[in-house]
Amino acid sequence: MFITKGICIIIFCISVWAWNNDRMFNSLMHYPYQESRDRSYYRLFTSIFLHGSWLHLLVNLFVLWSFGEAIEYQFSMIFGNVIGGALFTALFIVSGILADIATMKKHSNNPNFSSVGASGSISGIMFAYVLFFPWEKLYLYGFIPIPGIIAAGLYLWYSSYAAKKEGGRIDHNAHMYGALAGLIFTIIIYPKILPLFFDQLLSVF
Repeated sequence: MFITKGICIIIFCISVWAWNNDRMFNSLMHYPYQESRDRSYYRLFTSIFLHGSWLHLLVNLFVLWSFGEAIEYQFSMIFGNVIGGALFTALFIVSGILADIATMKKHSNNPNFSSVGASGSISGIMFAYVLFFPWEKLYLYGFIPIPGIIAAGLYLWYSSYAAKKEGGRIDHNAHMYGALAGLIFTIIIYPKILPLFFDQLLSVF
């Protein structure tokens, strides 16, 4: 779908460009300590399009492309191409920003913490996918099949657990709150998804 591909291209270009410009990279990254002091809240948005390495970038782009096209298509079918596309874009942005807000509150007095990446946004899209397709298989490590609803529960549990442990560079708060933001956003714009979700959920029993 057009918007998913467009977002992937923008993320790729900004990330690669910033790797060759340290000043740009530092000005765009999510840095709660700085944000809470100079109100550079734009970082909550710009950091979504920035990645720290080729592996980080390519993995996120693959997951975004895989799930994003499916949700963009669902939104277009429900709301039409224009409104559906706008809502899909909003899902991506809102999930990413709300995920970073949670991290900003937690690390506002920690000058050693910073993060980049679209993981919060992608988590929101993945959980919107689970609402539409709860029993569709997701593949852990690329080859272990797990029903989406079970994977979602494990993902939230692990993200909550890992977020309580200090250390490391993975922003588990962003994963967890981005996922919750995606769920809530999708339910708000399309309340009918809840009975459809439960119908699918109970269909196996």
